Amino acid sequence: MTGFLPDTIAGRTLVILVVGLLLSHAASMAIYSSDREVALELVGGEHIGERIVTVGRLVESASPAERGRIVALANNPKLGVTLDRQGAIEDDAPEGWRTGVLRRALVSHFGDGREPNFRIAYAESSPVVPGAGAEIDGGSGGGRAVLVALRLSDGAWLNFTAPIEASETLWSLRFVLSVAVMIAAVTVLSAVVVFHLTAPLRTFALAARRLGRDVSAPPLPERGPQEVRQAVRAFNDMQDRIRRFVEDRTQMVAAISHDLQTPITRMRLRAEFIEDAEQRDKLLADLEDMERMVAAILSFARDDAAAEAPETVDLVALVRRVCDDAADAGLAVEFDGKGRLAYACRPTALRRALSNLVENAAKYGERARVALLAADDHIVVRIDDDGPGIAEERQEEVFKPFVRLEGSRSRETGGSGLGLTVARTIVRAHGGDIALGNRPEGGLHVELKLPR
Repeated sequence: MTGFLPDTIAGRTLVILVVGLLLSHAASMAIYSSDREVALELVGGEHIGERIVTVGRLVESASPAERGRIVALANNPKLGVTLDRQGAIEDDAPEGWRTGVLRRALVSHFGDGREPNFRIAYAESSPVVPGAGAEIDGGSGGGRAVLVALRLSDGAWLNFTAPIEASETLWSLRFVLSVAVMIAAVTVLSAVVVFHLTAPLRTFALAARRLGRDVSAPPLPERGPQEVRQAVRAFNDMQDRIRRFVEDRTQMVAAISHDLQTPITRMRLRAEFIEDAEQRDKLLADLEDMERMVAAILSFARDDAAAEAPETVDLVALVRRVCDDAADAGLAVEFDGKGRLAYACRPTALRRALSNLVENAAKYGERARVALLAADDHIVVRIDDDGPGIAEERQEEVFKPFVRLEGSRSRETGGSGLGLTVARTIVRAHGGDIALGNRPEGGLHVELKLPR
């Protein structure tokens, strides 16, 4: 993982989409809540203004004896009303946008130029209204209220207290449910779209892995969006060029090696006419070395690893058979492996690679100890010997064709220098690799790693 993001493109895209939409949804809900609060204030201001004007006109037109009864009936928790000889609001009382809304509503409803006859103020807490016949409900708005003092024609004042009701909080059940529904819908739809869009990447990964095992694999079908079709076409062209390069190389090497057999045969016949026995024997030995080398080159050029059809075999039995064959040939070989392990491979080619490695270890390292280890995603065949090992700077060099190290891969042993080259070519054709290393207690260990 990189930070808090998943390790896959599909996972990262899905997380970014869901988080981005969640944040945008929260911002939209916050804006909606703010606009809703303003809208409610506007509507509430119009409604309160209408009630204040109505009560004021009723009290103004009523007799002094009836005013008290009207005020008592109009007074309620949503709009406190008192009648006093003095106004409850000072001339310089602070106002705000809420008082502006109510002021415009009062002016609109009075419509007779009476704006100077009332005062408006905004309070963060509902004041105690003396003489009010009903308890003013300021709790729902956190104690906030708009105050109005309306002066009557006889000099008396009608004092109004209108509590401001708080709007519904953003983190309400409705918001949580809307977010949950949005996340569920976006996750499902995004997952379908993202995994569909990233499917070509998984196909490319599988095709690249298959190309490493079989250069002659069939081309990928060209389907999907234009960009995907272009990438598939480029991949197929690359695979075709690699296949033709390998085929041309194989045919060229095979042709050269085949053509060399004819002059070698003629030279062998002519060598029989040499009267000097010592020179004749030396020439025949050189020709025999050349024949072995040509035969090895032909075997390498045929590239059996690419031509053989894959099949599923018991890998434990295959490795055991290689070790038994080496032991029957008089080599000191031990094998540590039990049970069964089904594995899809090219058995003849893989057996040849294992034989080269085991025989090298037994011939040049005195004794070969072979172990097979299986993990979830790969298989390792480890081969240890008791020889002198190989210097670290030369461990890669031994995989080059015809390279033989002094003191171990000498001409007298009959080696052609192609054993490790062929073995690694076969193993890499299976998608694996071979690594060398020196054992701390002495000797060389070879790890043949195959994917599962």
